[in-house]
Amino acid sequence: MRVMRRPITRAETARANRAWWDGAADDYQREHGEFLRDAGFIWCPEGLDEAEARLLGDVAGRRVLEVGCGAGQCGRWLTGQGATVVGVDLSYRQLQHSRRIDLATGARLPVVQGDAEFLPFRDESFDLACSAYGALPFVADAGAVLREVRRVLKPGGRFVFSVSHPIRWAFPDDPGPRGLTADRSYFDRTPYVECSADGVPTYAEHHRTMGDWVGLIVSAGLVLTGLIEPEWPDGHERIWGGWSPLRGRLIPGTAIFQCLRP
Repeated sequence: MRVMRRPITRAETARANRAWWDGAADDYQREHGEFLRDAGFIWCPEGLDEAEARLLGDVAGRRVLEVGCGAGQCGRWLTGQGATVVGVDLSYRQLQHSRRIDLATGARLPVVQGDAEFLPFRDESFDLACSAYGALPFVADAGAVLREVRRVLKPGGRFVFSVSHPIRWAFPDDPGPRGLTADRSYFDRTPYVECSADGVPTYAEHHRTMGDWVGLIVSAGLVLTGLIEPEWPDGHERIWGGWSPLRGRLIPGTAIFQCLRP
């Protein structure tokens, strides 16, 4: 595997990340499934739980779309709160894990395999939408996802999504002391790409600054109503990739955007 910062097309990004998540889904669920819970809504590695945060408000009786649902843990929790939920994810293997949890728990979550840049749903068909690190960090055109979410939301509908905090891109993705020293430009938007030995992209993430995110939200016709930067909670010792208590007490790791369709 070769790691680099390089341009990558929309199609290459989708193809690489679909294959990567299909290959990584088993290990991902094995490593993080207990923390996420079969029916739990965890917004971020900091452990912010929707059961306490209530960023989506009262969901009972609402029709909700989870974008980048993975194994459907968040959507399953929302279903338990009285919502009617549909999940969409690019990875077929992640959706197989959702089906596995359905069978184990008896709490069935309807899911669709699809690209978040082209949501397979009718206009104005959802009251709410959410995404906990789903899709948006892994697409070349985040603006397309935001426009699609606006399209499928009813007027007055809300979209809440979490992504890596933009400042994290200026630091190495290292949970230890090395990860505390910025070594690259925050303003370098060149995608992070992993490639096979023959140069074929196998994984990609796309960096947007905080200003980029605000601009994309506004350009999509959404109104930004809130921004949360979760603090690292006392007693939370879990390390997840570059997230750790050491870094979390000094720099934000997650940004959560709250949006409204007027």
